[in-house]
Amino acid sequence: MPPTATPESLHPSLWLASQLAHSATRCVDTGYAALSAQLPGGGWPLGTLTELMLQQQGIGEIRLLRPALVAASKRPVVLLAPPQIPQGLALAALGLPPSQMVWIRNTGKSGDALWAAEQVLRSGCCGALLLWQQQMRSENLRRLHLAAQSGDTLFCLMRPLAAAQDASPAPLRLALRPAPGGIHIEFVKRRGPQRDAPLFLPLPPSLLQRHASLDRPLPATAPARSILPQLVGG
Repeated sequence: MPPTATPESLHPSLWLASQLAHSATRCVDTGYAALSAQLPGGGWPLGTLTELMLQQQGIGEIRLLRPALVAASKRPVVLLAPPQIPQGLALAALGLPPSQMVWIRNTGKSGDALWAAEQVLRSGCCGALLLWQQQMRSENLRRLHLAAQSGDTLFCLMRPLAAAQDASPAPLRLALRPAPGGIHIEFVKRRGPQRDAPLFLPLPPSLLQRHASLDRPLPATAPARSILPQLVGG
């Protein structure tokens, strides 16, 4: 009797429910072995939508992404509608050259942020895009997911923790909660077995936690619709 073919040998999008899927997309190492071991492909997926749902902002999400952002910073890294003004010294302390960071201010209109994100993703000129949004309609999530698939940009959407209850096309959704010395990561959705217990991930202290000055903000750009033509064109 011939041996039974494994699901992945039939198609790369198939996997056993008891194991992590073999990622069909490129991945970038997270820089944290414990986290990479829990992700399909062993890292953050490129060319797709990844959701990070935060209990509150500033709990270590940038430090979590730091190794991947450093790897992506050979091309511009876009911070779109962040809740606070990015600080040049803090970014440099993380190994992120401020000259490679593009800050696009929040205009207060979700349509502007969605339009800007689509232009960045479809242009293929940026190594990473971080987008902060309080609310996102399901059809807009699908638009962003499709736009992300047109390139190999690391794309992370930051949303409130309550969004974990909503449906999403993102193949990877993580809920982040603060913890002493690091963060707790809950795997809301991944291509693999369900993990009930959160993963505690130690994080290095931030520049603020080391009592350094953070008084040098990045220069502000124009609103999204005026900066993106320059970004995409150059």
